[in-house]
Amino acid sequence: MVHPEGTESPPGLVQHRPEPPARIVVLVSGSGTNLQALIDAERADEGRPADTAFGGTIVAVGADRTGIQGLERAEQAGIPTFALRVKDFATREDWDRALRDKVAEYRPDLVVSAGFMKLLGPDFLAAFGGRVINTHPALSPSFPGMHGPADALAYGVKITGCTVFFVAGGVDDGPVIAQAAVAVEDDDDVDTLHERIKTAERALLVDVVGRLARLGWTIDIGKRKVTLP
Repeated sequence: MVHPEGTESPPGLVQHRPEPPARIVVLVSGSGTNLQALIDAERADEGRPADTAFGGTIVAVGADRTGIQGLERAEQAGIPTFALRVKDFATREDWDRALRDKVAEYRPDLVVSAGFMKLLGPDFLAAFGGRVINTHPALSPSFPGMHGPADALAYGVKITGCTVFFVAGGVDDGPVIAQAAVAVEDDDDVDTLHERIKTAERALLVDVVGRLARLGWTIDIGKRKVTLP
């Protein structure tokens, strides 16, 4: 992979150093609370020193469905939006390629899956490999899949949390960028625990996206290690 300075990455490494401000495409499927946290962080940049600024700009918000609050949040913020529904394509592979091509129009440095409820396919990840991040409401590799908080409660753990990671094609299995711990209280049910995890997740996502936008990143594929300069 060649990063913006024009030098080739060493074998086994993925490197990216965005030109400021980093260009960010956000993908959503629902209410867009994580998206709103990113919008608020970007809007807070006005008047801040460059070394403390968020460092990125959201150039588009995409969705896999229409009529959702996440798209409304983007439109209210003046951000371009698009929606590509799987059912409008002959195959899932056709949808994946169409999503790839649409996102590519915005030349993103970073693609953020923020509550996007579709697995990204091989054509999409081949185009944006090492630049797609997602969140998971557990401390990966524990409790992958859609029921992380419920699985944590069922297992009886005392600490769970959230993870931000680079998407690698499997289910919540990509290289970890950052994690935050959340204590499991004795009287927790799935809803109360998940709500505290989501609060921690929003803060972690904003911090991680800002750091990636400002500093760039390196992924050592073999060691599954993510480093920021």
